[in-house]
Amino acid sequence: MSGAHLHPFRPINPGVGGGILKNDSRKISLTAFFAAAYAAGVILFAPISFDPRFQIRVADALLPLSMIFGPPAALGLGLGCSIANLYSGYGIVDVVGGGAANFTACMLAWLIGGGNVKRRFLGCLVETATVTIIVGSYLSLIYEVPIEVSLIGLLVGSLISINILGFALLEALYRRGIKEKYDGK
Repeated sequence: MSGAHLHPFRPINPGVGGGILKNDSRKISLTAFFAAAYAAGVILFAPISFDPRFQIRVADALLPLSMIFGPPAALGLGLGCSIANLYSGYGIVDVVGGGAANFTACMLAWLIGGGNVKRRFLGCLVETATVTIIVGSYLSLIYEVPIEVSLIGLLVGSLISINILGFALLEALYRRGIKEKYDGK
């Protein structure tokens, strides 16, 4: 009997380390890692993560990594934001809205940011715009402040965390060949 027919009811036994199982467990692990890292980063830096004037989320520096790790990172960063926002005190709107903003921003960046450095920087700009518009809009309603004030506060924080810290991290990982290693090339 050949090794491809070890299980009586399946033509191919994936076994431990089989291609499908290995790929799925890698994606689940990445999702869990990014969710935990994001939530921990926001909670650790809570005073500046939840500041109503200039919300600087150091953990947002992880968002550009979705251009390397794709949907598992996007899902993890969305979940991590929802978990972290449970501690914000802004209610269910922030829990759902923040997670949706991060997930949407990461998926858009993943679609845009492949290839060269200009596309990756454009991906970071799209993430900043997405987070700023979505979160800034509902925070202006929660705080009852003019939307311009809320948008500017989010924009400043997102430029620092996503476009400066996150882009630098993304480019450092690209230079180290992480994208090729992740893709298995």
